[in-house]
Amino acid sequence: MGKSWALITHLHTVAGPTITLLYPLYASVCAMESPTKVDDEQWLSYWIIYSFTTLLEMIAEPVLYWIPIWYPVKLLFVAWLVLPQFKGASFIYEKLVREQLKRYRARHLRTGPAVDAADDQKVHIAKVQ
Repeated sequence: MGKSWALITHLHTVAGPTITLLYPLYASVCAMESPTKVDDEQWLSYWIIYSFTTLLEMIAEPVLYWIPIWYPVKLLFVAWLVLPQFKGASFIYEKLVREQLKRYRARHLRTGPAVDAADDQKVHIAKVQ
């Protein structure tokens, strides 16, 4: 039991960086060199979501420390993001990130500095006439 447990633990420590960094790095380079842009979107989506997950993990570390299954759950989540059969990163980007960006842009365009400047110009033109 001791040797098999040591092997499982060692595989666990190798699987994490391989799934989260090495394979996505390799696939991103391959996507950059390919003529199609579909794979570029998948890997850009992955890096956006992985970065956000890492930031959240850094903030929540004191709480996550007490959750023993966090790392395996994170590995399963990242595997779902990475594996081309699932295209989880593209799915999350389309359903969550893009929707939030659309809402932000719509709100910002309505009340942003460009609108304020245009309103100021209209007021100035009205005063001149």
